[in-house]
Amino acid sequence: MVAKLTMLCIISSHGLNYRHSALLNRTKEIGMRRGILALLAALSMTALFAGGCANKEVVKSEEAVVPKEVIAEPVKAEPKSEPVKPVEKIAQAEPPAAKQAEKAAVAEVSFETVYFDFDKSDLRQDARNVLNKNADILLKSKPDAKVQIEGHCDERGSAEYNLALGERRAKSSMQYLITLGVKADRLSIISYGKEKPAVQGNDDAAWAKNRRAEFVAK
Repeated sequence: MVAKLTMLCIISSHGLNYRHSALLNRTKEIGMRRGILALLAALSMTALFAGGCANKEVVKSEEAVVPKEVIAEPVKAEPKSEPVKPVEKIAQAEPPAAKQAEKAAVAEVSFETVYFDFDKSDLRQDARNVLNKNADILLKSKPDAKVQIEGHCDERGSAEYNLALGERRAKSSMQYLITLGVKADRLSIISYGKEKPAVQGNDDAAWAKNRRAEFVAK
């Protein structure tokens, strides 16, 4: 009997231990589940808080943009007088350009050639007309220019005679220019005789072109 009672006590004690451990395990599981739920709740609250902060930052950044745009608007009002400056520069640049064009036009003006009769140095009417034009150039278009008058002859006659004849032709041209108002210190003469024909040939047409006085600006 004692042995049976002892066995029953042992069995009952084992049963109680088993129930106690089962209750402990159950309690632990419930505690872990509560801890997990608390952790999840804390994470969700943290996420919501972070999202709210982010929204506030976005709103603040968007609100900060508005004043910049408002501040930039007054820049549109610019003074209207500034675009006039390029026009003034162009207007100032016109006189030098006009002067250059005038100088170029003067440079293009050339003297005409005076022609003579055979073995003559006196001036024909057509020669006087040409000299009037040349004097007008010297007095108006080229007031500072100096001119050398070159006397020429055709091939007929000796070299010495033609040199003297060419000199007389140059002198008669120079004297006429002086009477028209051209200063003598602006004029000089030289004779080439028959050394520099303007036209090659042995006929009257070629000889008429070679009996001449030419004007070269210096």
